[in-house]
Amino acid sequence: MLDEDHAMATATSEPYEAEGAQETAQTGQPALCVLAGSAPRLWGSTLAERTERQFVRAGLDRFVSADEAALEGGHVILVRADAVIDQPLVPILIARRDFVLMGEGADGPVPVAAHVSADRVGEIGALLMEGRKPPAALKLTALSPDELEASFWQSLRKRETPYAMVVDETNRADVEWRMFMGTYKGATDFITKHVWPWPAFLATRWLAPTFVTPNMVTTVSAVLMVAAFFLFLQGSWALGLVCAWGMTFLDTVDGKLARVTLTSSKWGDVFDHGIDLVHPPFWYVAWGLGLKAVGLAFAPATLFWVLTAIIAGYVLQRVMEGVAIQFLKLEIHIWRRMDTLFRQITARRNPNLAILTVSALIGRPDWGLVAVAVWTVLCLVLHGLQLAQALAEKRRTGTLSSWLNEPAQTER
Repeated sequence: MLDEDHAMATATSEPYEAEGAQETAQTGQPALCVLAGSAPRLWGSTLAERTERQFVRAGLDRFVSADEAALEGGHVILVRADAVIDQPLVPILIARRDFVLMGEGADGPVPVAAHVSADRVGEIGALLMEGRKPPAALKLTALSPDELEASFWQSLRKRETPYAMVVDETNRADVEWRMFMGTYKGATDFITKHVWPWPAFLATRWLAPTFVTPNMVTTVSAVLMVAAFFLFLQGSWALGLVCAWGMTFLDTVDGKLARVTLTSSKWGDVFDHGIDLVHPPFWYVAWGLGLKAVGLAFAPATLFWVLTAIIAGYVLQRVMEGVAIQFLKLEIHIWRRMDTLFRQITARRNPNLAILTVSALIGRPDWGLVAVAVWTVLCLVLHGLQLAQALAEKRRTGTLSSWLNEPAQTER
């Protein structure tokens, strides 16, 4: 959580003692030094605060000033105060010595961070602050993010080059947009991928400097989820859909707010994903029962089979995803390019909600529920074939690799 990370960063930002330096030298863990300088705040924090939190999350919890860094007995990671570095690059900086990370500057590539021995802090620190690429005589490896083979993010199911940039007031908005879009998963539904980004960006940017936490947003989302259930149950389609879409929108905002402000937590992950996993079947049941209120009720047997098709199909598709992760060691939606594309429209909450919305707009919410049932069954069959093909390929080759992990095929 942010509070824990920030507390750790604050505690370890105190001037270190010689005993701490000796311990660092013995364990081989470098210290972090954010070089002095000015930069605009991003997402409610200074870049120095953000950098410290990133390194805490990566397991490095000792910070020193530039003057203290020169007295270190081991290695030091130097980061420009006006630099923003994507999280996947942080472990690389920690692990790779005699290394300079090149980033994007106003006039081209510039050094933004370095991992060097303590006796070189003054020399390399000056080089970073002046924005000069290290000459060959310094015997430092200088690489940009696209040269580090850190583009495949399995946790976010996408291939995207991590960013490293120098920030000032002229490019602040562009940097925040790049950071925000970097939090998106590569394989998701078309609403999340193509409709929500801009409004979610505005909402996240507005909330980031405030007291509002991601868990607070998730709580409001949960309230809207419950409200949608009861409104669907009463046949109040318009207001129910407003609450439902509001819930799905906030479901995007809470995750993005957590990632851009580095305030994600285990509880927040369980809270958010638990709601996402459980609530869709309840909406479908409420929608089916609510048809009676508007004179469009199905016969009991018909309603039973329609809801059974939707709920069983939903559960079985989730089971298939779990089987893929367990036995294929890969999320099924990122195996082939077609799988990632199909994920945009597969029978999950947002695509199904779009079907229900169209049916409500034309005055036939009953048709919408049947359409969701038919689409769910079709998707279940397709996912079954997809899983069977993947298992057969695994038996044939011994391992599966995502198309996103192939350098020749990139997704931007």
